[in-house]
Amino acid sequence: MTQSILTRRTLLASTTLLATGMSLASQSAAQTETDSDDNALTPYQPNDSTFPYEVIRTEEEWREHFDGDDFVYEIMRNAKTEPPKTTELWTRPNSAGYLCRGCDLPIYDVRWYQWLDKGWVFFHHAVPDAVMFGIDGPVPQYGQASMGLDESNALIEVHCRRCGSHLGHHLRVSGLQLHCINGTSLKLA
Repeated sequence: MTQSILTRRTLLASTTLLATGMSLASQSAAQTETDSDDNALTPYQPNDSTFPYEVIRTEEEWREHFDGDDFVYEIMRNAKTEPPKTTELWTRPNSAGYLCRGCDLPIYDVRWYQWLDKGWVFFHHAVPDAVMFGIDGPVPQYGQASMGLDESNALIEVHCRRCGSHLGHHLRVSGLQLHCINGTSLKLA
């Protein structure tokens, strides 16, 4: 039996070969992703999710929960974005905190509130374990043109972890990483 001796040279050579192989494999995988529609980015839609949320309602039950308000339904269940300055919640913090309008889960605490003159409600953080992130596409209300979703314009969507309702987005705003939340998606605690 022959023993192989690991020298610096054989280690560098094998590492280089491994790195080259991994690079080629990732380039091939990237090309396959580009060529395949199966790997295309798909925006999160609460009504289409198969995630086992704690609060599940039919479309009719959601509409009834929102008192038949199509505006609220479109934002929370079809992931639309409200026009800026739609609600008063963006103008001042609420000391009691904020709940998800879809299921009353405590979502945001006043200590993380950030006032910005943009027309939405901003927070630095959510209550721990209250939100989940998904993929969302270009948002006209943010000044993005209507275009197809790809990696250059994908946004991080914020939704309630209990009921899956759309809350807003996690973005860089005025130099800060913030949760930019629709006031329509929130209730005062």
